[in-house]
Amino acid sequence: MHHLRTTVARLGPLAAAQTAQIAPQSRLLALERGTRTFQPVRSLRASVAAEPFLNGTSSNYVEEMYYAWLEDPRNVHKSWDIFFRNANAGAPPGAAYQSPPPLSGPSDGTMGVRALVGAQPNVEKLVKDHLAVQSLIRAYQVRGHHIAKLDPLGISCVDFDDAPCTVGFQNVGLYGLTEGDLDKVFRLPASTFIGGNDSALPLREIIRRLEMAYCQHIGVEFMFINDLEQCQWIRQKFETPGIMQFSLEEKRTLLGRMIRSTRFEEFLQRKWSSEKRFGLEGCESLIPALKTIIDRSSQCGVESMILGMPHRGRLNVLANVIRKDLDQIFCQFDSKLEAADEGSGDVKYHLGMYHRRMNRVSDRYITLSLVANPSHLEAVDPVVQGKTKAEQFYSGDTEGKRVMSILLHGDAAFAGQGIVYETFHLSDLPSYTTHGTIHVVVNNQIGFTTDPRMARSSPYPTDVARVVNAPIFHVNADNPEAVMFVCNVAAEWRNTFHKDVVVDLVSYRRNGHNEMDEPMFTQPLMYKQIKKQKGVLQKFVEKLVAEGVITTQHYEEEVARYDKICEDAFAHSKDEKILHIKHWLDSPWPGFFTLDGQPKTMSCPSTGIREDELCHIGNVAASVPLEDFMIHGGLSRILKGRAHMVSKRVCDWALGEYMAFGSLLKEGIHVRLSGQDVERGTFSHRHHVLHDQNVDKRICIPMNSISPDQAPYTVCNSSLSEYGVLGFELGFAMASPNALVLWEAQFGDFHNTAQCIIDQFISSGQAKWVRQNGIVLLLPHGMEGMGPEHSSARPERFLQMCNDDSDVFPKVTGDFAVHQLYDCNWIVVNCSTPANYFHVLRRQILLPFRKPLIVFTPKSLLRHPEAKSSFDDMLPGTHFQRLIPDEGPAAVGPQNVKRVVFCTGKIYYDLIRERKSRGLEDAVAVVRIEQLSPFPFDLVKAEADQYQNADLVWCQEEHKNQGYYDYVKPRLRTTLNRTRPIWYAGREPAAAPATGNKHTHLTELQHLLDAAFDLETSPGKL
Repeated sequence: MHHLRTTVARLGPLAAAQTAQIAPQSRLLALERGTRTFQPVRSLRASVAAEPFLNGTSSNYVEEMYYAWLEDPRNVHKSWDIFFRNANAGAPPGAAYQSPPPLSGPSDGTMGVRALVGAQPNVEKLVKDHLAVQSLIRAYQVRGHHIAKLDPLGISCVDFDDAPCTVGFQNVGLYGLTEGDLDKVFRLPASTFIGGNDSALPLREIIRRLEMAYCQHIGVEFMFINDLEQCQWIRQKFETPGIMQFSLEEKRTLLGRMIRSTRFEEFLQRKWSSEKRFGLEGCESLIPALKTIIDRSSQCGVESMILGMPHRGRLNVLANVIRKDLDQIFCQFDSKLEAADEGSGDVKYHLGMYHRRMNRVSDRYITLSLVANPSHLEAVDPVVQGKTKAEQFYSGDTEGKRVMSILLHGDAAFAGQGIVYETFHLSDLPSYTTHGTIHVVVNNQIGFTTDPRMARSSPYPTDVARVVNAPIFHVNADNPEAVMFVCNVAAEWRNTFHKDVVVDLVSYRRNGHNEMDEPMFTQPLMYKQIKKQKGVLQKFVEKLVAEGVITTQHYEEEVARYDKICEDAFAHSKDEKILHIKHWLDSPWPGFFTLDGQPKTMSCPSTGIREDELCHIGNVAASVPLEDFMIHGGLSRILKGRAHMVSKRVCDWALGEYMAFGSLLKEGIHVRLSGQDVERGTFSHRHHVLHDQNVDKRICIPMNSISPDQAPYTVCNSSLSEYGVLGFELGFAMASPNALVLWEAQFGDFHNTAQCIIDQFISSGQAKWVRQNGIVLLLPHGMEGMGPEHSSARPERFLQMCNDDSDVFPKVTGDFAVHQLYDCNWIVVNCSTPANYFHVLRRQILLPFRKPLIVFTPKSLLRHPEAKSSFDDMLPGTHFQRLIPDEGPAAVGPQNVKRVVFCTGKIYYDLIRERKSRGLEDAVAVVRIEQLSPFPFDLVKAEADQYQNADLVWCQEEHKNQGYYDYVKPRLRTTLNRTRPIWYAGREPAAAPATGNKHTHLTELQHLLDAAFDLETSPGKL
């Protein structure tokens, strides 16, 4: 109603003096400022109720016209000029319209007003017709993609629930227009650019231009974006007449790229017709699409691009986009070549690549990295984003202007895999944003053998991108020029707004899922059409020849030239004798290894630090570096407690972690801690981010105040995602060896929703891709009566994936511990003291190589009075203890010890409490195995040999079919050469990790303690 009243008031009559004063002043203001800055005098003489045509929508239109008239009456049609003059003369708005007066006629204003009676219907029609045209234009902008010619096969799989698309000449009647209006001229609103230099067009031409912009081979989805500037930017890019024009040179470049894309696949098919390669046939325009994105982004200043993609077309991308040597690709097809590198290796269409080269279009160097990935579709998405974020961080690229990511997807996976949604939701979070990703969907309109109507509930596979207001550009992949245009726009969008954008290449898959698959079993009609389909290169060549851009001879020469390149590379590949997986490394670490990729040393220095450093870091942990910063009262007590511990030269778990992080930061090592609620800590123990109790969003991170020249510390609460965030942190850790990157689960068992990242990347990544990674997983673990879901971090799963041999006692040398670490696929620890936790974190960085570290972290021990460490255990010369022997009375008289209990983690404190209560400190030794994998064979053997007269028991709080039992059992037997029996004390086998009943929990605990300390009877034999 405000718009209505304001508009009617503005249309009310102005006094002659007011008109004389205001209009010139208003025009002058407009000229000076370049904007409309009127202050029209309001008058309420006209009745609002009497003017029904001035509804909320039309009032906006009339108001816009009125402002234009105030600037200059010649800005509007003559009928509007008369309308506003009559309204100012006192006529009601509904009666103010009249036909333009003749050259000779009465000039008396009163007579003119009287002559206007009965003219309202003409005014209403004029306004309604213009509003109808506005609605028609908007309909094209919103739904034009519904009828765009996107499918090369002409059998579109997009289902719009049979809703009619009300655009086109035949539907003008739905807007209150008639065929008679098609040749009428209408003024164009500011929300369209179809006019070019014209401000008004006939309706027929308006529709024709809208059809050209929105209903040809490009379909644009953007009207859901709630930012006017962004919508206007897109409208201008697609609506401006003649904007999709290419020079002869651009067309010839595009042809050359299409030739390389197509002939590469044809070459592979000729040479290895029975090999799986997941070729690109049917979407060959992907190669020029990616190269266009790279060219335009490079022109915009991007220096490094990280790509992630599935297997479809990967070899083509490696060859023609990343520029991997063709002979190296062809070697992968030779089944006789042996692998030069240790590990399993991987199939050719999973391998990554890193390459720096000159971009010929921009004349700038660019770095391209294609991240290796498993068959698990879309799993690589967050990994790419994490690596991109890391490269932006290390290069100081805070706005994403120099480093960017490009993600390729398949249509079925983009719609079906939840990790796509998780990754999108990281896109605008402060600690995770990469400032815009370009997503390219290779839309085959099929998923393996599944039709889209069975594969998704949304019309398009790309609809998930709408949740982050990413514009979606659908394009017919059989029109390479349209593809090139759309990719240019996508690159410019990302460079302009630094937000995600999606390019949907609507194509088809000429073969089955792979080259050996028969698609006619399940999609007979589609593949009958595909067999009749002319190749995109052939169609494009015919078009260029018809336009006179090239000759047939020129095309044939280009084809012959590329075919010769392939043949020469094939001949050269025959000279290769061995396969080098490291030639496919996607994240090299210059300077970290020797030139042949080996560690520079095989020793690890002491992980301890000076006492003055411990005290300094401890005091920072107990302080609030900012002035006038009000912290919570409970937090004040925690900080005072930290200061007290420092004065007593001891630390608890939280302070031990602070010492590790702080000392590494002081040494210039970046530390990044991420996960759900990590800033405070799930159990309210960490408090690395302090919040002002009086000022909203004012925070303090004391860890960043340790030293003036320290490395930055990043601690960030993540979104409620494990799969996406762990993948992101893995990618971040991939970028540089000189950073400690940690991901903490809210509770240990929540890691299983990220199992794909753990299984496919962390556990086996080095074996498959010769790619080391030092990521740390912190998994809260412990049976404390909290029920099945908050107890176990499932250590059995991690231990089951360790690659050490349980039946072989390794050869012990001087640097045995480091060699063990070098040979393993990851390190699994369960620390029982803050000092050992401190050491294992520092060891991650001081080792001359990188391995993933799995830490089962405590819960109740965070505040356990005995779970504290002296500074003496953290000083120079101290190390991480793989095994902590018994240091009590039992160790003094080992010959009198009747039982040795091996254990790990929190159960140690239950055992020593029970031992003390039973008075068995001389008779029972309790030994902690802190590093479970690689297993400390040498130290366990030394302990067993020390207590020759004792029974040997393995004790754990987990159920027998869970925890560490199945891992430890064969290794203990191997250590003892099966010469002594080993007994088991622990919970019985069970399906759930823990009981939900507190009484049952305590009963089970007491039962396992009885079994461990009843020296008269033996527990269950291993």
